[in-house]
Order: sequence, then structure tokens, then C-alpha cells
Amino acid sequence: MWWCWQGEAQDLFRRLDDNLWEELYHNPVAMLGRIDQSRLAAVAADEGFLAHLDRVHGNLREYMSKPGWWSSEYGEAREPQVAYFCAEYGIAESLPIYSGGLGVLAGDHLKSASELGVPLVGVGLLYQQGYFRQRLNADGWQLELFPRNDFQNMSVQLMLGDDGQAITIQVDYPNRKVLARIWRIQVGRVPLYLLDTNVPPNSPEDRQITAQLYGGDQEMRIRQEIMLGIGGVRALRAMNLHPKAYHMNEGHSAFLSLERIRLLMADAGISFVEARQAVVASTIYTTHTPVPAGNDAFEPWLIDRYFEHYWPQLGLAREQFLALARQEPANADEPMNLTVLALRLSSFRNGVSSLHGTVSRKLWHNVWPSLPMAEVPIAHITNGIHTRTWLSHDMAELFDRYLGPRWHERPASEEIWQRVVHIPDTELWRTHERRRERLVAFARQRMRDQCSKRGASQSELRAADEVLDPEALTIGFARRFATYKRANLILADPERLKKLLGNESHRVQIIFAGKAHPRDNPGKDLIRQIVHSSRSPEFRRSLVFLEDYDMNVARYLVQGVDVWLNTPLRPMEASGTSGMKAAANGALNVSIPDGWWDEGFSPDVGWLIGSGETYDDLEYQNRVESQALYDLLEKEIVPLFYGRGPDGLPREWISRMRQTIQKLAPRFSTNRMVRQYAEMAYAPAAKRWDRLTADGLAAAKELASWTGRVTAGFGGIRIDSISDNVNGSCSVGHPIEVKANIHLGDLRPEDVKVQLCFGLLDPDGQLNCSTYLDMQWTGQADGQSNQAYAAEMVCTVTGTTGYTVRVMPTHGDLIDSRDMNIVRWA
Repeated sequence: MWWCWQGEAQDLFRRLDDNLWEELYHNPVAMLGRIDQSRLAAVAADEGFLAHLDRVHGNLREYMSKPGWWSSEYGEAREPQVAYFCAEYGIAESLPIYSGGLGVLAGDHLKSASELGVPLVGVGLLYQQGYFRQRLNADGWQLELFPRNDFQNMSVQLMLGDDGQAITIQVDYPNRKVLARIWRIQVGRVPLYLLDTNVPPNSPEDRQITAQLYGGDQEMRIRQEIMLGIGGVRALRAMNLHPKAYHMNEGHSAFLSLERIRLLMADAGISFVEARQAVVASTIYTTHTPVPAGNDAFEPWLIDRYFEHYWPQLGLAREQFLALARQEPANADEPMNLTVLALRLSSFRNGVSSLHGTVSRKLWHNVWPSLPMAEVPIAHITNGIHTRTWLSHDMAELFDRYLGPRWHERPASEEIWQRVVHIPDTELWRTHERRRERLVAFARQRMRDQCSKRGASQSELRAADEVLDPEALTIGFARRFATYKRANLILADPERLKKLLGNESHRVQIIFAGKAHPRDNPGKDLIRQIVHSSRSPEFRRSLVFLEDYDMNVARYLVQGVDVWLNTPLRPMEASGTSGMKAAANGALNVSIPDGWWDEGFSPDVGWLIGSGETYDDLEYQNRVESQALYDLLEKEIVPLFYGRGPDGLPREWISRMRQTIQKLAPRFSTNRMVRQYAEMAYAPAAKRWDRLTADGLAAAKELASWTGRVTAGFGGIRIDSISDNVNGSCSVGHPIEVKANIHLGDLRPEDVKVQLCFGLLDPDGQLNCSTYLDMQWTGQADGQSNQAYAAEMVCTVTGTTGYTVRVMPTHGDLIDSRDMNIVRWA
């Protein structure tokens, strides 16, 4: 799949047969099967084509053989070190096994892992129908079509054993075993393995498990997630692959940790708690959902049906098993939440933007009730994009000239992107104008096709050829049509919008695209509203909705628009990546300060709609923020775009384009993101796995024994006294000595760490623990069985300051004291 982010490789396929390439949706396997043999014979004798072919093939060989960043940092890996699990992958439009942002991010993650040489394998499901194709009826209501994928004409390869037969795995379901075969997609240097249950030995019902992405009811969802998590682990073992670190991208694959524990117990003859230490230490979990309803949860009766045979293999009783995935372990009515299961059975957890990290800590605080919310152990790694995949060929050629031909090897280097200042205004603007012209041509053809499919009249077909203006300010809005994304916010004031879009001297136009989930009728109604608006006489030429949003449509949009619009309800957008793609192509963002834009915004790269305020009255909030959006468009965005100099160039707009590319392209790259995962999660997790599993899992066994002893004895800890040497008040910078006498009961000083927590008091007299200091053990307290601890704190700001003391467990192999969720506060 290397070709799908290489412009010259794509040009090679286009050169064979441009019309067939477009007709078959950029699928090289299908095209090579359909192309006329006489055409192949002709190009085989064409020196120009053969030279092009040799050049592309040489680039591929160089790419595959070049050592990556990982080997320079961590040494050459002989086998995969990391397994990356996700329910969907958006690699190219010719592989329709993705629905939206999560899958596209996963595809970009694999591409950057390939470029960095991270020894990673992907694991997922190969869907027979994938996500639906979208059609709109005459009323603008979304209809769903489910064409079947022909794996024989896709870039997938069936995995065969030494006997030439398909490698298969079995997974237990109620009263039966379900078989799955394994397919491989080679994403550059990274293999992606996908499971497929559509095989003859399975019942018709079980062949449907991998039929549709996010299709069916809760029971189908649990079947898919069992196959992804448990089946995925078994598939790796069946191919004799043994990664050390496992990354769950969203909670769909959370059952994988249970299967890893089960296998380790069976292989090494150890207990659940011992195996759990090694598995948790080597597992990474990324959450993408900032609302409780978006996290998969299954009622106990459904868990009983699918796992009553499974928990005995873990040595657990039913309630112990269910408690692993409940925020309140003893609550018998609480469903089994896969996000909670993933949080409990991982050691590195993260949200996908800084704001989402904060939201996630608040959302899942009850999993760590003994900790302050700010200390909940969920970090953040902000999402990014694979720049080469989303950058227009024209812009990539411009970067080759002015950033150097190797810029794409270091897309996260800020030093390289500083060279954007050398691109002349004229070249940058003309390159962007060509992309806008292509977007308009693409949109007109799409509109004509849409009209034709629903039997439109000749006059409607002619009107489709006249929509949009290739020189007008073009705004793009394209994403999943969920109600919280508020696609209709810009339609809130029709009269004001009419003036904005009807100004003939300063033309403004808006292109919408996106799909609503098949069961999301409110989302479908948003699409219908937009379609109806686009058909009104005043908006007919300047507002369009493009059907069947996918990676191909997305590329045209992010490469051709001038402004990318994003209007979610804050803080419900975990990250968002479409705006990053537009920014890499020089488009300016105008967005609610949510997700990535909350940290990416600065006045020279785009605009904020509001300042992040939230209101109890949603209608009022929509009204306030829609008016703020109109104000920005009327007073700042439109005048800036049409502020032309004598040469016809919008110099100030071009300056902002340049700042956007220069500042945002390196920061919001998946190469930066994957490096962060490697440094913060993958390499440490692999190292912990080696440490805990060495010598017959000696360290894991010792840690499990210590954990049991400390957990049992922690209730005996008592903080008897705390004292300081302050008499009333003291000065900033003056060291304050704090002493504590602590009764440890059956525990030893080396089992715990004692921390001094201090900070300013809020107006209600509550302590904000902004600083933590480890207190030093100074021996046994005089005449008592207590242990004495001391520390010096230095206050750096004035104000009423408070402090307290806490005791937490500590051990050399314990990753984070917070994970045990036992704290004794003074």
C-alpha cells in the first residue's frame, strides 16, 4: 500500500488508464485485472513508461530497505515488538473497511509507524461489506447501500500455512466454535492482519460477524469485539508472532488483555494475579470518546451468555470477572464497560488531545476514587495526520522545491517547516488556486452524478454544472453527522446567511459532506435540512452537499477549500483531524476551541468561535455561537480573503496560509504522534514485559505477592501526627520543615512512599495540591512503633497555603503508585 501516499506511484497507475483508474476507485488490483492486454503490451514497449516504472520501483526498494528511527534509538528488532488493535482502518478508499476518524487515524498510525521503522503489526477485522455507501433520496434523506467487498480484487492476501492451506483460528461462542481466517495488508513496512469469519464451516449467523462495520445490535457488537480482541491475540500466535507491547486503540479490543492473561496462565502455570502483572505492564490503551454513551457496555446477562465458559479458565468467579469492568465493582446491576476493562488492564492510558485528557480524567475519576481528579492516571497524546497521504500533489511538489526533496522523511521537524517562508506568495497562491479549481470541478461532477441517480431533469443536470465558483471563498464542512457536531450552526440565521452568500462582489460558498450512522435519525435530519437549504433559489449555486463522504472526497475538500469549519459542542470533540489535514494544505481553520484546535489555535493561523463558554440552555448557546460565526465571516474572514493588492494577490491571507503550514504541519503529524507513543509507551512497555517475564516470570510472581501483601496490610496504616515549624506566617522562599509520624502496621518503610502535598487554598478553604514532595524516612519515632518522615517545602507564591500528607504503595516494578488505587490521606 506504499503507493497510496506516493504521488508518482499513483501517476504510474493513471498513466495505464486514467478513466479505468477513476472508475475502479483507485484500486490497482482491480484495474490490473480489468485492463486490456493490448494496453499492457503497448506500455511494455514504451521506454518512457518503463523508465517511470523503474523510478517508482527503485523508490519503493529504497524505502523498504532504509533503516528507520526506531532502530537508531532502540536497536534492530527481529520480530514485531508492538501489536496495534483497532476495529477499523482507513488506509485508502479502495479498501472500504473504515467509517471515519478512528479508522483514518489508525491507517495514518500504521503509515507513520512504517516510516519510522517501528516494529509494529496491526490487527483488525476484514468486513465483507465494510461501512455503508451513502445515497440521498429526492427529499434529501440518507439511504444506506452495502456493496460487498471482493477480496480477490483488493490489496489483501490470504495467509497460508506451510501446507498451502489458509491459516485459521477458533474462538469459543455459546455452544459452538467460530472459525476465522487471516488476511494481510502490507502498509509499507507494517503488516496489518485482518480476521474474516465468512468461511464455509461457520453457520450463516456466524459468517455475519465480520459482515458490517458497526452493524447490528448489542449482541452482534459483543461477537465482533470478542473476535477482535480474543481472536486477534490467537491470530498472532497462530502466525508465530509474539509482540511484547499491545496497544488498544479505543475499547473495542479490550478483551485482548483477558486472553493474554489466560494464555500466560496456561503456558506458565501461574495464577491470574501473577499473569495480570505482566500483561497490564505491557498494555497501552487510547480512549477516543469524551461522552459516557459512546463507550461500549454490555449487560450482565449478555456477558453470562458469552463468557460463562471463560472466567473459570482465568480462575475467577462470575462477580470477580464482572468487577474488572465496573466503576463500582460491587454494583451487581452495573454493565460490563469495556472502557473500564481497558483502563484497569493497561498501564499507559491516554486521551487524544490535551483537553480530551482533562475530560477523560473527569469522566473516569470513579475508577480511581482515592485520587484527586487531576491525578487520575490518564495522560494525553494529541492526534496527528500522515502528511503525505493528505497533501495535494501540487503542494508536495512545491515543498520539494523549497523545503528540500527529503522533507517528507522528517515531517515532524519544525526546522524543516521553517523553510516555508522561502515559498514566493505567487507560487503558493497559484498552487492553492489550482486545487480549488479541481475541487469545484469534482463537486460539479459529483452533483451531476447525484442528480442523475435520482432521475433529475435536464434542467437540474445543467444547474449542477453551474454550482460553485472556482474563484470564490470556499468553506468546507465534512465529518460524521452527529448532532453534537452541529453541521447546521451556520444555517441558523437564513437572512444573514443569504446576505453572506449572495454578495456577488465577494462570493462565499460552502461545501458539506458527511454520513450519519444508519440508526441516527437526528443526524440524518441534519443532512436533510442542509440539502433542502441547498435547493432554495438563493443558495442553489453557493451551498452544496456531496454524497458518500470517504477518503477520496475528503482529499479533494481538505486540499481545495480556503476555510475549514468545525462547530462541535465543547468539549465533545475528542480531537478531530480533518482540520489538521486542511491546515497542512494551507487552509485556515475557524472552529470552536475544542479537541486539537484548543491547543493548535493562534491568531495568525485561524479563528476561534467563542472562547469555550458553555451554557445550560443549548438553544441559547447555538444562537450565541452562530452569531459569533457570522461576525467572524463578515468582519474578518471575507474582508481578509478579498483584500487584494495591485497584483491581485491577498497578501495577508497568504501570510496566514504560510503561518498555518509552518506552525501546524509539524506539530500535528502522526510521525510526531507515533514517536511519542514509542517513547512514552511502546519501548517502556516492551522493557517491562522483558523484565517481568524473565526467569520463569520471577519478577511478576514477586510483584503479585508483594501487591497482595500490601493491599491486605494497607488498612492498618495510620497517620498519627503532622507538625511544622511555622509560627503564624513565613516568607516566600523560606524553607518550612514538615514532620509526620506514621503507623505502618504490618508494612515496612520500603513498601510505601510518604508524600507532602501542598498548594494554595481556594475561596472555600479547599486545598489545591499543586506540588508533591517525597518525604524522607528518618527512622522510628521516639518511644513508639511509628515511623518518622520529614520534608522541607518552599512556597514560591504568596497567599494562604495548605498542606497534607499521604501514604501510597511503592515497589521497584510498580509502574505507577496510583494504579493500585490505595491511598491513605491525613
